[in-house]
Amino acid sequence: MGMSLCDVVIPCRDEARALPLVLAAVPDGWNVIVVDNGSSDGTADVARSLGAQVVTEPRPGYGAAVHAGMLAATAEHVAVIDGDASMRLDELVPMLDLVRSGAVTMAVGRRRPVAAGVWPWHARLGTQLLATLIRRRSRFPIHDLAPMRVCRRDDLLALGVQDRRFGYPLELMLRAAGAGWTVQEVDVSYGRRAAGTKSKVSGSVRGTVLVAHDFAKVLR
Repeated sequence: MGMSLCDVVIPCRDEARALPLVLAAVPDGWNVIVVDNGSSDGTADVARSLGAQVVTEPRPGYGAAVHAGMLAATAEHVAVIDGDASMRLDELVPMLDLVRSGAVTMAVGRRRPVAAGVWPWHARLGTQLLATLIRRRSRFPIHDLAPMRVCRRDDLLALGVQDRRFGYPLELMLRAAGAGWTVQEVDVSYGRRAAGTKSKVSGSVRGTVLVAHDFAKVLR
């Protein structure tokens, strides 16, 4: 097998129903790394059956799963996307093009809902508040929390992001700003999650509270 154009890391916990939809749009020449983060629904088996590389990360947390995927990646460029089928893998391609051209250090997605009711108001409000804070602290021209992103693997690992829970994207952006990265936001389609799956963040008030706690820790 030749070197992958881009290794895309998909952190997953109980996304067996969503993965067939997610992996229906893998760009040519890309390698998929599904990080199974404590699933009980056969996520790993489904991922393997669809041709993905599977990494197991028993330590719970978004940041832990993403970091495990980055350590397993071997391509020069890496991408991250959620495993719930709300966003499309093929929309990472123009983001990779931006980074490979040298125009920016990292390209990130800005979610654009494709239908009413896709993005709960409390999740959207929280995102807007944090994105505003990141804009002020980093001067990055962003309006979302990089739910999809592409950069060079070596650049990312050199940042040394420490958060292993929901604070990971926030710490990533603040460290990237400190390191002098350039970032560009690209509009991406944001649809409904796959039927039968539940958001770890916006799907419950408890999830939202946990995220706020993790963000506060990063900002201290």
